Amino acid sequence: MAIDQDTTPDPTQAPAAPAGERADLLEVLAKHRHFLRFTTRDLTDEQAGLRTTDSELCLGGLIKHVTAAERNWADFIVDGPSVMGDFTAMTEADWARRADEFRMLPGETLAGVLADYAEVARRTDELVATLPDLGATQPLPKAPWFQAETEWSARRVLMHIIAETAQHAGHADIVRESLDGAKSMG
Repeated sequence: MAIDQDTTPDPTQAPAAPAGERADLLEVLAKHRHFLRFTTRDLTDEQAGLRTTDSELCLGGLIKHVTAAERNWADFIVDGPSVMGDFTAMTEADWARRADEFRMLPGETLAGVLADYAEVARRTDELVATLPDLGATQPLPKAPWFQAETEWSARRVLMHIIAETAQHAGHADIVRESLDGAKSMG
């Protein structure tokens, strides 16, 4: 005689940690997030907003940009291209607001920027763990840098988030080394 087993999740138990491909994606993303955040260790708000090279980049701005990009792409996975808008219709004011992602604005703090990044990371990690299908696709938003009529899977979007984070962690390392000689590695 078979005994019926209760399959109702126990709300007092933490959900199982992701395994396989999802665990791999989360591990690589966590590594690059760590290196990006590490570049801001022991800095003041003022230092986090300093441009130390010929570029417009500062450490706080890089983290703000990566935060906004990760938030937008995670929202894209769930809700599609409408959350990102039509880049071909952006006005000069829209581009100016987007440029503010790359700098510390008056009243912003490094602690606040890092807290926002941590919250976005938590939401993305939860999405990776719970998304029913990493192969589900969405059409890309209209933008001059995307091929028209192209779709990306959630998996492809997550790889893009990882690449974006890694690329900007490298930028941040250069900015930090130019600031005070500190390096993430070496």
